[in-house]
Amino acid sequence: MKTVFDAACVDELQRRLAGLQPGCARQWGKMSPAQMLAHCSKGLEMAAGEIRPPRVLIGRIIGGVIRRAALRDDKPMMRNSPTSKELVVENDGDFAAEHARLGSLIDRIAAAGPAGCTSHPHAFFGPLSADEWGILMYKHLDHHLRQFGA
Repeated sequence: MKTVFDAACVDELQRRLAGLQPGCARQWGKMSPAQMLAHCSKGLEMAAGEIRPPRVLIGRIIGGVIRRAALRDDKPMMRNSPTSKELVVENDGDFAAEHARLGSLIDRIAAAGPAGCTSHPHAFFGPLSADEWGILMYKHLDHHLRQFGA
């Protein structure tokens, strides 16, 4: 499984991130490239425990089943999947600043390794192991980089 704790996967993500430009057209969804970068940064901050959204009711009901299906293989995330309201980015920020922020967060999460993951439950999926956080964060970044052809 691909994970943000694997050096080769981190190199791949950083290479793809470097190819992202402010004018890249989205293949689906509503976010601009700068919004996507900020959204992905918030996702990594959630994995590190810096953002701690509460569990949502639907996640309490079906989150465990969806988690097992979503994390069992390297299949990409589905398009237009719902997101936690804490990760929604309304404003179109500065692309260069958000680009640098995300690149730095990827490196920081990778360097911290599994020990750097939160024990706080994911808002939808519930409790995740450090390995599951690593897989989920790779899949999330991959999903949004593919959204903009990177």
